[in-house]
Formats: sequence, C-alpha cells, structure tokens
Amino acid sequence: MSLIDLLIVLAKHKKLIIGLPILTSICAVLLSLLLPNIYKADTKILPPQQSQGAASALLSQIGGVSGAAAVAGIKNPNDIYIGMLKSRTIADNLIRRFDLMKVYDEEFFEGTRKTLAENTTIKSGKDNIISIEVEDKSPKRAAQIANAYSDELLKLTKVLAVTEASQRRLFLERQVNLAKDNLTLAESTLKGGLDTKGVMSADGAMLGMVTTVAQLRAQIVAKEIQLSAMQSSVTPENQIYKQNQQELASMKNTLAKLENGKPELANVPTSGKQGGIENMKALRDLKHYQMLYELLLKQYEIARLDESKDAAIIQVLDKAIEPEKKAGPKRALITIACGLLAFLLAVFWAFSIQGVQSARLEFKKRLKES
Repeated sequence: MSLIDLLIVLAKHKKLIIGLPILTSICAVLLSLLLPNIYKADTKILPPQQSQGAASALLSQIGGVSGAAAVAGIKNPNDIYIGMLKSRTIADNLIRRFDLMKVYDEEFFEGTRKTLAENTTIKSGKDNIISIEVEDKSPKRAAQIANAYSDELLKLTKVLAVTEASQRRLFLERQVNLAKDNLTLAESTLKGGLDTKGVMSADGAMLGMVTTVAQLRAQIVAKEIQLSAMQSSVTPENQIYKQNQQELASMKNTLAKLENGKPELANVPTSGKQGGIENMKALRDLKHYQMLYELLLKQYEIARLDESKDAAIIQVLDKAIEPEKKAGPKRALITIACGLLAFLLAVFWAFSIQGVQSARLEFKKRLKES
C-alpha cells in the first residue's frame, strides 16, 4: 500500500481512530481519580563502620598468636544491617506499632509482612549510606514508619552482636570459659596423681621439653581458634587468613618433630611410688591449659576493648519528614499511556477492518468471474 492508500484508510475510519483514544483517555482519567494518592518518605542512616581497631594491633605482641582483628578484606557490613532491617522481627514490631493489619486490610501477619515489604525499599549506596523508602496512603504514616525502621534497628543492635568486635568477643568468651574449665580439671587431675602416685622427679631437660611441647600445643589451639574467628569476617582467599593457615601448619610440623624426638617418659624416675609417666602427662596438660588460658584471656581483653570502641551506634543522617507532594499515581502518565495504546489499537483495528473488506470484495469478484 502506498502512503496515499494508508491515508485513505485512516480517513475512512477517522471516527474510530479519534474516538477510541479520546474515550479511553476519559475513562483512564476517571479511573485514576478513584485511585488513592501514594506518598513516599525516606530516611538515610549511617551504620557503624567496622574497623580493625587500635587495640587489635597489640595482638601481634602475644607470642605466636597474631590478632584475629587484624584482617583485611572484611565483608560489607551494610549487608548485615540491611538484612536486619528486612527481618521478620522488625517487620512484626512495625506491624504492631502502627496496627498495619488494619491499615492494609489484612487478616494474617504473613500477608501484612508481604504488603509492608512491597511498600518498603531498603538499599545501600556506593557511599555506604543505607536508604529506607516507605510508601503509604498517609504522608504522616509514611514518615513515621520510615523513622521507625531506624529506631527498631537501634534496638535490635543492642541485643545482637552484629559488629566484628562483638562477634569476636562472644566467640573468645566461650573459648576462655572452656579453657578455664579444662585448666581446673587438669589441676585436679595432677593433684590426684601426686596424692596417689607420689611426687615425680625429672631432670631439667625433661621438664624443659614438657614445657616447650605444652606451649606449642597451646599456641596451635589458639591459632585454630583465631582462624575460626576470622571465618566470620573474611573469605578463605584472604591473604592474612592464608598466612595464618601456613603458620598453623608450620607449628604442627614443629610439634610433630618434638614429639617424635623427645625421650621416652617411661624413663622418668619417681620417688616412692609408681606412676611418674601419668604424672608427667598430667603436668604437661596442666601447663598446656595454663598457657592456652593466658593466651585466650589476653585476646579476650583486647576484644572487649575493641568492642567498646566499635559500638554499634546507628546515626540518622536524614530523618524522614512528611512528603509535600504525592509519589503516585501519576495520572497524566496513565492517561497518556492509555490514550496512546488506544490509538495504536484503533489503527490496527482500522487496517484489520479494511483488510477484511478488501478480502470480501476480492472473493466476490472471483466468484462472479467463475
């Protein structure tokens, strides 16, 4: 079809092409007026910036144990706080606080949580600032819910260990308590052995060997604990993590050489009673747990210092205020989009009608000719 033919078709069906978009636009305007206004309020918060802390550097002075805090490649801490903001705990608190089941006309908590999540956008920018946007039919309630998110996050951080320092302190606290219990048990075992098997007698070389082995074993256990603590904040590809793994392997190799080359404890003389071997092993265990307890206690105290300096303080940069303009619905855009869609549909409809009519004429023409 030529351009003239196209214009003829459009002119022939001008009522349809003009009338349908106008009618559709009027209906779109009326329907959009029935839609409630939606307002958007946003708040910006700055989560605590986790750093390795000044006290962490002191860990390098603790024998063969370097600081678990002195690590690089820490995972993005904002992901933790975004996850907390999207948690069911905070959502349920907001639902109860603002009676959102009634506001969203929902019967169950699950549906209310889903609606709240759809009306909320939580994201972190390149500047490490977390933005919380809340949409609601009421501008006042939108601002209140946005600000309530930061309030609930602050409450949650007070009961959870979310910073690296807090996690490390809790982890080391459990290890210190375990080492203390083992130390108490080793003291009781040695005391019982001395009471029943007599006092042991050994030369200085043997006692030095026992002390060295116990110290090395304590350092190996402390290194393993350090690597376990690092796993929560770094990836396995971290260079410092790999370096600590190499140090652990080296210490285990040294311990194996010492144990394979040490004199037999069976030659240890005893005074008065048999059982010097058992007492020597008990002494070795006692020294092992003493040194391990001292190493872990130093790390624990430094972790507490780091935690006090790395307190989880949520800073609100921009508090949400009541929006002055609505965010939706965009009635003009809806009207234009519906009108344009109706125009395209009308044009397609006009050419379809023209095509059907042409096909009928052609069919009748051929029928007469035949």
